[in-house]
Amino acid sequence: MGVDASAFAEEPAAPPVWTLGDPHLNVVPRTPQEAKRISDVTAMPTDFSVPHRFEEKSAGAATVRVAKSADAFSRPSGNITFEDELNFKVGNGLFRKLWVSAPASTLASDGLGPLYNARSCQRCHIKDGRGHPPEQDDDNAISMFLRVSIPASAAAVDTATAAKIADYIATAPDPTYGTQLQDFAVQGHASEYRLDIQYTEQAIALAGGATASLRHPEYKAADLGYGPLHRDAMLSPRVAPQMIGLGLLEAIPAADILAQADPDDADADGISGRPNVVWSVEFDRPMLGRFGLKAGSPTVKEQSAAAFAGDIGISSPLFPAGAGECTLAQSACQTAVHGDGDNRGTEIDAEGLELVSFYSRNLGVPARRDVGGANVLRGKQVFHATGCAACHTPSFVTHRLHDQPEQSFQLIWPYTDMLLHDMGPGLADNRPEARATGREWRTPPLWGIGLTQQISGHSYFLHDGRARSLLEAVLWHGGEAQSQRDAVVDMSIADRAALIAFLESL
Repeated sequence: MGVDASAFAEEPAAPPVWTLGDPHLNVVPRTPQEAKRISDVTAMPTDFSVPHRFEEKSAGAATVRVAKSADAFSRPSGNITFEDELNFKVGNGLFRKLWVSAPASTLASDGLGPLYNARSCQRCHIKDGRGHPPEQDDDNAISMFLRVSIPASAAAVDTATAAKIADYIATAPDPTYGTQLQDFAVQGHASEYRLDIQYTEQAIALAGGATASLRHPEYKAADLGYGPLHRDAMLSPRVAPQMIGLGLLEAIPAADILAQADPDDADADGISGRPNVVWSVEFDRPMLGRFGLKAGSPTVKEQSAAAFAGDIGISSPLFPAGAGECTLAQSACQTAVHGDGDNRGTEIDAEGLELVSFYSRNLGVPARRDVGGANVLRGKQVFHATGCAACHTPSFVTHRLHDQPEQSFQLIWPYTDMLLHDMGPGLADNRPEARATGREWRTPPLWGIGLTQQISGHSYFLHDGRARSLLEAVLWHGGEAQSQRDAVVDMSIADRAALIAFLESL
């Protein structure tokens, strides 16, 4: 519903030159010799008869062995110290903790809501893996929700944000429902809505006589609890993403990510990745967006604090409102008893937020499987020949860091460039976020994608879980990836199967 806010974005006369830096990291500068070694080790492969050197270690020394259980995404970094493993476990406890409404006798756990999507982080990021859309009429949307905003003029946003971030697309919260719709509420309060999804199927003919079917979702915010949405409300469905490797993605030098940006497609390859640049609440400055489906958050800590506020209604030092995400129009929520104001200060204090962030940074990435298998190697060659690596950059080397040994100077294989790409009208949510237009999404990391069924009990992919398999996810690609999608449609059955085998090995 609402308007196509991508129309509010104007193309710049020339792409901005970003010098964002990494203020969240305590960096040891690279030497010229290290830079040369990194360039060599991250070069694209040319020999597909054998695995790339170190390719099986997806997260470098932080890689973990593959567990055969649903807990394979819940293990600490392989190189974590004994002392820090305790911090990881305490952070895990806070990540799993069920919050309760205030007032409560358990002061360390009260402050839930009053409006919320889940009572704990773990209830959205089930087993630290992917969420899913509701599967039956009686299945709630606990790992999926709708973001909401309305168009706004640049004058309506913080002047520093508008002035310092080129091509920033101004939006504002829905005046009644804020920036996120919550489908649960504590006793005595009405929830905001019920997520209603209707699907229609589209048959796709593939070369070799094969077929596939794509399901087209239509989303509705049903049973609105506080009156109608704004007439220009823009809704965007979001499924909780997997949690592994976040600290390593956070430790990739911003300069290395920015070096891959090609907003005007100067190399004429059809790919024009752009960085999302966002205003950091923690550092009070523009930073590279790294996390979230549109790269709308700059750091693990800020993403974690925003999720506490929006998903659970828990205040933190970064987002201190005791009422969480409820708006001034929701007076009962604003005047309710909240859990802040005791010895914690906010409902989760600085120490608790840091522990949850540490846990989130250090969820280990499982090692590759069957990396030298003939069909996997053939699929890797198809992946590169088709042009998939133009967005899904195979490898990076993280910063050398003074105080984060787990993330320091690791060769990692996340298969993402961390940039925004226009994915065409089929995947467009028509809702901008910072510099991201309504057709742009951050390239999602592919590491661990082949373990989705084992971890999450399903094989749903993309930002809203509409794809029921990796093949369907590929077939939804459009925009900058239209030619790659068409190549997959036209390739032989054997090559398509090899491509999927390679993806499943990641």
